Amino acid sequence: MTDKPTVLFICKHNAGRSQLGAALLELGADDRYTATSAGISPADEVNPSIAATVAELGLDISGRTPRKVTPDLLDEADVVVLMKPGLDLPGTPSGRVLQWSFPDPDPDSWSPDDVRPMRDAVAARIQEELLHP
Repeated sequence: MTDKPTVLFICKHNAGRSQLGAALLELGADDRYTATSAGISPADEVNPSIAATVAELGLDISGRTPRKVTPDLLDEADVVVLMKPGLDLPGTPSGRVLQWSFPDPDPDSWSPDDVRPMRDAVAARIQEELLHP
C-alpha cells in the first residue's frame, strides 16, 4: 500500500496522449506520484512516435500495452487527467478531474518531429498543474 497519489491519464486509444502524460509524470515526479494511463477504446500498441519522443528523454515505453479504462481505475485515481475533452467515461471519477486539450500532430504522419511540440506542451502542463501548482 502506498500513500502516493495516483494520477490516471486517459485518452481515446491509450496509445498517444495518455501514455505520454503518464511517462512524463514518471520522469518528472521524483517518485511523488503513481502515474498510470488507460483509454476508452485501446489500440494494439503505443504509438511509435510517442515512444520515440519519450525515449529521447530516457524512458522506454515501447513495450507498454494500451488498456481500457474501467470504473475501478476511475475510483482508485486521486487525479484523473482527460487528455482530450469530451471523453465518454465508464463511470464517475472519485478524485479531482482535469481536462486538458492539445492540438493534434499532423494526422498524416504523427512523426517524432510532429509529436515533440505536443510532448513539450504536455510536460509543461504537468509541471504547472501537478508538480508545481
